Amino acid sequence: MGKAKLTPFLKQCMVTCAVGSSLVCHIGFVFGFPGVLLPALHEDHTAIPLTKVGDSWVASIVSISMLIGNFVTPNVMGRYGRKVAHISVGLPAVVSWFVIALSVNVEMLIFARFLQGLSVGLMLPLRSVLVGEYSSPKYRGGFLTTISLAQGFGIFLVHLVGSLFSWQLTSIACGVAAFLSTIIAFYLPESPSWLAVKGRYEECTQAFRWLRGEGEEKELEEMILSQTKMREEIVDKEKVNRSKTVENRSIVRRKEFYKPIVIIAHCYLMVQVSGNATMPAFSVEIISVMMGSSANVHVWMVALDTLRIITNFTAIFIINRFKRRIIIFATGGLCTAVHLAMAVYMYFKDTISYDTQWIPGCLVVMQFFCIGLGMTPMSNVISGEVIPLEFRSMISSIGVFTLAVFMFMVLKTFPLLLDSIGLYGIYAIYSAILTYILILLWFILPETSGKTLQQIENELKGFHHQLEDAEAKISLKQYGNGEEERS
Repeated sequence: MGKAKLTPFLKQCMVTCAVGSSLVCHIGFVFGFPGVLLPALHEDHTAIPLTKVGDSWVASIVSISMLIGNFVTPNVMGRYGRKVAHISVGLPAVVSWFVIALSVNVEMLIFARFLQGLSVGLMLPLRSVLVGEYSSPKYRGGFLTTISLAQGFGIFLVHLVGSLFSWQLTSIACGVAAFLSTIIAFYLPESPSWLAVKGRYEECTQAFRWLRGEGEEKELEEMILSQTKMREEIVDKEKVNRSKTVENRSIVRRKEFYKPIVIIAHCYLMVQVSGNATMPAFSVEIISVMMGSSANVHVWMVALDTLRIITNFTAIFIINRFKRRIIIFATGGLCTAVHLAMAVYMYFKDTISYDTQWIPGCLVVMQFFCIGLGMTPMSNVISGEVIPLEFRSMISSIGVFTLAVFMFMVLKTFPLLLDSIGLYGIYAIYSAILTYILILLWFILPETSGKTLQQIENELKGFHHQLEDAEAKISLKQYGNGEEERS
């Protein structure tokens, strides 16, 4: 009997799972680990005592070093390929986990977290690019949704292991998993899109057909034709020897360049103020303040992580049943209302000493429902769909830069705001920011559901409006000619 051939769908599932393992180890573990580490270091007789300022640095230093990794990735991704960039992600991550396990002071912890930030910064621009370029249009939405599922599973896993073992053993387990994930990256194929950009059309065709089969030849032909024309234009521009400054200004003014940046930056800000960053890092503090000291914080932490995984998994199946805009505005609007309700509850809890667990419990569950079902998955999907191939490395890097800045601001200021204006003040500010973001996205976010990446790019350029105008003019002309013939 011959060996059963893998279908294109199964091959795309395999490469998506490989990327997902990197997301679990290099992003999920990193974001979830402070929820294990910080409470342990605040216990009596701890070997490494921490202050509030130390807390904020251990949690937020990741977002600073993310910027360095973020600026390195586009060069590696563009020059050496997606595969080499993916392999390089795991190197600082593996080292960092074993540094944490051997840490004897705060400085070693901060250094290890700095290394983890490098790994996160290297991975963030890659995640949507890899999954988006590997997958078919009909599966792309679902595969891109697995990004948030993988990251959520990583947070859940590190919290679960951390609730059973010490933070040192947890970091060793994370290091072993990160090493295995790096080994898996060696066996992934190179991206067909990158091979096309480099003019390696024969290798591009082989990689594309291995991933997609032979039923999507039209997309392959369009991609190669588009890159061929682009390479000819580059040669012509070099012959004309135009000024670099003028060229850069013309790029910045192009809709397909600045519009995706604005959309992605606001999507990332929305994710940060929704609670996606603060809950994994400061879940013990938040749950204790909201529900009181009698609440079993570790049980709540694992339960909420489980809810995140369930909703992320559910999002994979609803992504192709509903429009992208419907999902993001429905979950975003509900999350804004939940934030307002949290602010009101915490205000009355502090002023009239009203205390109960079921109200904040329900609100936190609804918050995680919104984050897991729509806000985080949709941000990842949109960032993988609205970036044109010409600027994919550059805009991905700019998007991660904004993500790092927003994450640092949120994580660095949260402990300080908690002491100054309380939890109700924080949620009131976050709800106002969410309202602004949703209003802006209502006017600028295109509907990408069911469209190829080339169609989305054409829409951002305004080509579809020009096509509609041309068709309308032709119809009017034909109608006018018909009337003349009748007369």
